[in-house]
Amino acid sequence: MLTAFLYGIATALPLAVGAAIGLRWHLPKAVLAALMAFGAGTMIAAASSELFEPAFQQAGAVIAGIALFAGAGVYVLSNHLIENRLGPAAIGWALMLGTVLDGIPENTALGVSLTTGGGLVLVVAIAVGNVPEAVSGAALMRQSHGFNQIRALTLWVTTAVILVAVTVAGYALSDAISQTGISTVQAFAGGATIAVLADSLMPEAYREGGWWVGLSTAAGFMLAFVLG
Repeated sequence: MLTAFLYGIATALPLAVGAAIGLRWHLPKAVLAALMAFGAGTMIAAASSELFEPAFQQAGAVIAGIALFAGAGVYVLSNHLIENRLGPAAIGWALMLGTVLDGIPENTALGVSLTTGGGLVLVVAIAVGNVPEAVSGAALMRQSHGFNQIRALTLWVTTAVILVAVTVAGYALSDAISQTGISTVQAFAGGATIAVLADSLMPEAYREGGWWVGLSTAAGFMLAFVLG
């Protein structure tokens, strides 16, 4: 149980630190774009190799595919509702939503995998991706919505606490979750991650940084791929 708690902290602490950085300093657009693109690269690698691939191999194309589209669909619909309510400037909220929708299944899978001695690669991939997502999301909340630092930081810290709790719960309930159930959670997280990339993170990185952000994305992908 202590191991699950520590792994949960390892994925959640970058959210709080990243949010504090994004709220405390006015980062240049180029830096913010580079962070978002780098995070997108790590998430591409994690979604394919750490989430969907094992789900596909264990559960097959039908179950993994349905879960993948379910994860993507939940994010797309939720993000659409946010944009309709808050307008195009809702990107900060969209990134937080993406953190929750892909973080909860990811951290559940992480907690379960600890019972078989795994999880190290996944925890590193999650942590690396969480930093730029939180930095950019918190900064955009402040810039686009005028959030004060305490309110925005409280939201991100609450999200971090939830992810720690989910990791511990996944570990505690691991005996009651079937392999197919784990695969479904992994594929759902992969679908949500892909939707976050396509709808929010990568378009915003390109809009803020321009043509060169593809290099930062490739760097993030390379790091996560090597770790995997």
